[in-house]
Amino acid sequence: MATGPLLARVPLLPTTVVGSYPVPDWMERLKTDYFRGRMSHAQLADLHEMAIKAALRDQELAGIDIVSDGELRRDNDIDYFLARLPGVAIANAAKDFYFDYYEATLPRPLPEPDGTPLGLADDFGFAATHTSAPIKFSFTGPFSLSRHLRGKAYPEDRELVLAIARFLHAEACALADRGAKLLQIDEPFLAGHPDQVATAVEAINLVAKDVEVTWALHVCYGNRYARPLWQGHYDFLFPAVLDAAVDQLVLEFARKGYEDLPVLANSGWDRDVGLGVIDVKSSAAETPGQVADRIRRALDIVPADRLVINPDCGLRHVPGPVARAKLAAMVEGTAIVRHELAPSTRATATPVEPVTR
Repeated sequence: MATGPLLARVPLLPTTVVGSYPVPDWMERLKTDYFRGRMSHAQLADLHEMAIKAALRDQELAGIDIVSDGELRRDNDIDYFLARLPGVAIANAAKDFYFDYYEATLPRPLPEPDGTPLGLADDFGFAATHTSAPIKFSFTGPFSLSRHLRGKAYPEDRELVLAIARFLHAEACALADRGAKLLQIDEPFLAGHPDQVATAVEAINLVAKDVEVTWALHVCYGNRYARPLWQGHYDFLFPAVLDAAVDQLVLEFARKGYEDLPVLANSGWDRDVGLGVIDVKSSAAETPGQVADRIRRALDIVPADRLVINPDCGLRHVPGPVARAKLAAMVEGTAIVRHELAPSTRATATPVEPVTR
């Protein structure tokens, strides 16, 4: 991985989002119309672009330091990627509801990547033309994608995970070439398979190999319809995750509580932490004071220049007005702590730098 600064200068305790942004009711209806044959692909593309521009503007107005495209082209965390992998068969492209998962099968092994893009670099490029803020671009990781592929193309699950990782590596290279500086791998299903962390880390390292960006890894306990899929503690990630070629762990704390924070220190994690301070599974907006208290608690364990402030997970299932209130509280609460730290800490942190492994 690279050793030079890769992100524009950001404030101490930079605020960001995990990835997804609320999908308005009208957009849900229109996207479902598309899958039922009542809207053209061109109309859907216009819809996506309008929604992405609005999501970027919302984040800018809230004062978010590092924004995302809201993942608004994606129906869920899986289909957008599987449908683009060569050799994946989708039995029925129609859906009763746009958020449903496809029935995806893999009858034979995936071919080697041939340079044909999956389209993620174009998605990043669109967002980059509509904001001057630093952008976090996220995509679902190879382990979680493998959980939704049926078929016996590979004798071992590990081989499938690594095959998917090769395609995501090619796409990561394309994203870096397009100008992406911060890429995040999401593994929302890893908490349900704690015995597979080593395989997931091996695949993550294949995705990130020689791609000179800042890398983040997001692991949560599921966020399907704003409900957790699993319970537990983050100690399942260790020690395997210490070998991950990533610069930052983005973790869920606001909903679960902060008892897992010592796990990071006790397990030897010495890189950045994306601190979840907003509970995306609650419809109640936090207050700036609550956010500030959560940051202060983390500062007892993680230095300020290694903390990034974000919601627990994506905001897809949070109503728009609630999401905006939550982001505003996150920004205001972070500003409170920045002010408290100002006498003893520089006003701005050094540029985010990737770890060399």
